[in-house]
Amino acid sequence: MTDEPRDTEGVRLQKVLAQAGIASRRASEQLIVEGRVEVDGRVVTELGTRVDPGHATVRVDGARIPPPRRHLYLLLNKPRGVVSTMEDPQDRPTLAEYVPRHQRLFHVGRLDTDTDGLIILTNDGEFAHRLSHPSYEVPKTYLVDAEGLLENRTLRRLEKGVTLEDGFIKADKVKLVTRGPEHTMVQITLHSGRNRIVRRMMDSVGHPVRKLARIAIGPVRLGRLQAGETRELSREELGELLDLVHM
Repeated sequence: MTDEPRDTEGVRLQKVLAQAGIASRRASEQLIVEGRVEVDGRVVTELGTRVDPGHATVRVDGARIPPPRRHLYLLLNKPRGVVSTMEDPQDRPTLAEYVPRHQRLFHVGRLDTDTDGLIILTNDGEFAHRLSHPSYEVPKTYLVDAEGLLENRTLRRLEKGVTLEDGFIKADKVKLVTRGPEHTMVQITLHSGRNRIVRRMMDSVGHPVRKLARIAIGPVRLGRLQAGETRELSREELGELLDLVHM
């Protein structure tokens, strides 16, 4: 016996919405009748509509509803001093200390040992590959504590671009947080995954990094997650990331 008949028939759309936590089944029916639900780019108003929840792209009011989770999607606030690997031959602290035991997880967005902040961990290999691949240009935001007083022209220079030993690079956005004579705090957003790119950019403009933390990957923000803590990605976060990497 196979599951083909069930897959062909699919699941009623209102049940898919209810199981995703959008609303009760009755309220989900109302969303469908009001024309607020799309399946694969088409507005659906028929209550009897069945879909394959594992493959259909479902949206409510334009927001992506991820399929039922077959994989684990975790957000970790990596502490400084932890190596961005699951194993380390030098026996230094690794990401494995902060994830469920016996889970083989890919990390998305490698961080230097002396950089803390957001890393996504997942056992969804295709998702991890796409989220890391430069062709999808997923933006990453860093909080930078840099030496010295960064003048406005230096901030503009980072946005216009600098040339490093491995080529030209520019920030997507630079936002001043605080400025003082001894150090300046800025947020830098860019989609490059080059090695130590933020530190090298700051060195190139004469303001070495004192401390560095990644605070966002795409729509996912670190928020109040403490160092060493993990949480699962929310439905909204996962839906937006799936859109960003065209899954």
